[in-house]
Amino acid sequence: MKKLLLNLAVVFSIFAVTSCEDDGGSLTINQDIDYGNGGIPAPTTSTLSGFVLNGENKVLDANVVYSLNGPLIVKEGGTLTIPAGTQIIAQNGADVYIAVMQGAKIMAQGTASQPILLTAEDKTPGAWGGLILLGRAPINSGLTATSEIGGFNYGGTDPNDNSGVVEYVKVEYSGGAVDAASENNGFSFYGVGNGTIVNHIESYYGSDDGVEFFGGTVNANNIVLIGNEDDSLDWTEGYSGNITDVYIRHEGTKYDKAIEGDGYNPDLGINVDPVFYSNPTLTNVTIEGLGSATDVQNQEGINVGSYEGVRLREATKATFNNIVVRGFGRAFQIKGNGSEDTSLTSGDHVLNGELAVKGKFEDVTTKVKNASGVEFEESQFINIDESANGTNVNAWARSWASGL
Repeated sequence: MKKLLLNLAVVFSIFAVTSCEDDGGSLTINQDIDYGNGGIPAPTTSTLSGFVLNGENKVLDANVVYSLNGPLIVKEGGTLTIPAGTQIIAQNGADVYIAVMQGAKIMAQGTASQPILLTAEDKTPGAWGGLILLGRAPINSGLTATSEIGGFNYGGTDPNDNSGVVEYVKVEYSGGAVDAASENNGFSFYGVGNGTIVNHIESYYGSDDGVEFFGGTVNANNIVLIGNEDDSLDWTEGYSGNITDVYIRHEGTKYDKAIEGDGYNPDLGINVDPVFYSNPTLTNVTIEGLGSATDVQNQEGINVGSYEGVRLREATKATFNNIVVRGFGRAFQIKGNGSEDTSLTSGDHVLNGELAVKGKFEDVTTKVKNASGVEFEESQFINIDESANGTNVNAWARSWASGL
């Protein structure tokens, strides 16, 4: 590999490329040390890709800047340890991602003063894949399913499954798409169990969803989602964890919903007995839109409807506590089902008290649009609480998150 003579001011923009040629081999790390002018040492740089195999614990080095040049896959029985302060900078491509398979673990333990950064050489949304965890917790599309990216197995019968630790981790410019049906997110949690620790994470300017839960039971707290071009927070396939302290902010000209929640995946249906639906609990949530008068247009420039904060559909249940929604034409929409997989809708769950919101609204024209096909009063869904304050993002994220 060619030596790099790097000035510290530009060290994170130039990397050597070394590929992993053996698909069945282990993790590839090629290191090269060089020193800048004036006796100041430049950081070590390494290319990174390949596999962490069963029985391996691959420990990265916070003093090394890694260039991710392909998929990095942690196989069953393997562990990837990423120390606080580590930086991994991805080369362009939807097939550049980190995936932690069923039975594997990631130990990514940053701190407020030394967060872990997963970013891209090309500072544009969709430049690379993102971080993918796959576990053995229940999903409602079947006993198991396969992920959009990589076709990896996920799902099972262990709600307490443990995929490791993800804390103080920032993912930037992720969401690269293989095709219209196979899209990366910032963080993808596929059937991840509640033995996994997830806290203080950020998805910044991704081209698809910031965080998506595909079933599973994992709990997550202290989440920052800024500038994501599709849904900032998404769940489907029977996800049922607790999500606490969430800050969502729309920026730029591309965005969809701040939150989109599905009770099941309409493309897969519900294939479990007994039937269950997504049922997360969200506490301390602040959602900041671009203003209630914002026009929403498709790529052809045609107005496609009111600027909307949260869409709930496919019979999802959910409980929102202490939520503040500001700057949307419509705060919530409750939709009917997109298929005939179930007779219940999210509107039914409003009536039975299993879909409810407590919070307040600022610069919002319409609090809820009911398109579920089931009649209910607004007061049956929303409990106005003028004392609601959402989450104080500055208190727990100002020191480490991007864009604050």
